[in-house]
Amino acid sequence: MDTSLLHLFAVGITFFIAGTVKGVTGMGLPTVAMGVLGALISPLAAASLLIVPSFVTNAWQLLAGPRLGAVLRRFWPMMLLSIASTLAGSSLLASGDTVLTTGALGGALVVYAAFTLFARQLQVPAALEPWLSPVIGAMTGAVSGGTGVFVIPAVPYLQALGLNKDELVQALGLSFTVSTMALAAGLAWRGAYQLDNLAASALAIMPALAGMWAGQVVRGKVSPATFRRCFLVCLLLLGMEMLLRPVLGMR
Repeated sequence: MDTSLLHLFAVGITFFIAGTVKGVTGMGLPTVAMGVLGALISPLAAASLLIVPSFVTNAWQLLAGPRLGAVLRRFWPMMLLSIASTLAGSSLLASGDTVLTTGALGGALVVYAAFTLFARQLQVPAALEPWLSPVIGAMTGAVSGGTGVFVIPAVPYLQALGLNKDELVQALGLSFTVSTMALAAGLAWRGAYQLDNLAASALAIMPALAGMWAGQVVRGKVSPATFRRCFLVCLLLLGMEMLLRPVLGMR
C-alpha cells in the first residue's frame, strides 16, 4: 500500500503550513504541527519530529532579521536568566505531569490575547526594561523548564515593548532559540532527552523552511496593524490549543 508515501506527504504539508504560520507571525510551528500530527501519530512521535525543524527555523528567524547585534545587546540579560532558570526547572519536565500547568498557561494566553485584541495595547515603559527583562527571562525559563512551553511571559512582554514587526520576530527567534537549546541541554543533563527520531526529524526541515520563506514573503506585504492582529490571533489560538490539550488528550 501507499500508506508510507501518503504519511510522508501529510508530514511535509503539515510542516509547510506550520512553517508558513511561523514565517508570518514569528511563532506557532510546534502548535500547528502538533495539532495536525497528533491526529496521525502518537504525541511522542510528533514531538520527536519537531526537534530539528523547530531549532533550525528558530535559528533562521533569529539570523535572518535586520538587527542581530542590537537585539543581542538589548536582550542578553533576559536570555542569560532564561538559560539558568530553564536548566534549573527542567527536572520538573523530566519527571512530572505537566497537563495542568500547560492548561493554565493556555488560559493565561487566551486572556492576554483577547484583552490585547479588544482593549488598549499594553506598553512597557522604557525605564522599566533594564530590570524587568531579566525578571521576565527568569520566569520564562522556569515555565519552559517545567512545561516545555516557551511563550509565557516572554511573548506578551516582547510584544508590549513596541518593537516593529521585524524586530519583534527577530527577538522571538532569539528567545525561542535560546529556550530550545537550554531545554535540550537540561533534559540531556537529566537523561530524559530522546534522540531516537532525529533522522526523521531532519527530513521535516525542508518543508518547514519552505513554508517559513513563504510566510516571510507574506509578512513583508502586510501592514503593521494587520500583522499585529495576526500575531494576537495566533497567540489566542495557541492558548486555546494548550487549554484544550488535556480534554483532547483524553479521547
